Amino acid sequence: MRLTDVLKEDFILMDLKSKRKTELLDEMISSISMQVGGLDKEGVLKTVLERERLGTTGIGNGVAIPHGKVKGFGEIRVFFGRSSKGVDFDSMDKMPVYLFFMILAPENSVAAHLKILASISHLFRNQDLRSSLMEAKSRSEIYRIIAEADRKMRLL
Repeated sequence: MRLTDVLKEDFILMDLKSKRKTELLDEMISSISMQVGGLDKEGVLKTVLERERLGTTGIGNGVAIPHGKVKGFGEIRVFFGRSSKGVDFDSMDKMPVYLFFMILAPENSVAAHLKILASISHLFRNQDLRSSLMEAKSRSEIYRIIAEADRKMRLL
């Protein structure tokens, strides 16, 4: 499964406003719920926050990958968000987070969920990629950058 199989251009949030973890997660999920019909916003937020209590998904270098398995969710979907000011996300390196990949998956999708999580973690070790995403001016540019990085990773 490629990242571009589960991330669509419409799932990109360019200008997140929140300054703290819980607010940011709520902001992303609120936006996602407008795009995904029948999504239980409160239930999804609870699921993602419960996962965060197990340990931060702020992996460092300005990146976080909040995620959760959602009851009744049909397929894995990935949503990208960017904060120009940064968010206090209790990241492993104690630095603000600017780039967010939220993974929402069905309850029974363990293997696919872990593959996407690993793929994102691997991709975002690259400083040039992170910088390019921070400088991108549009959703389509962000999507193109991610798709190209994903494609190159598959060729390795």
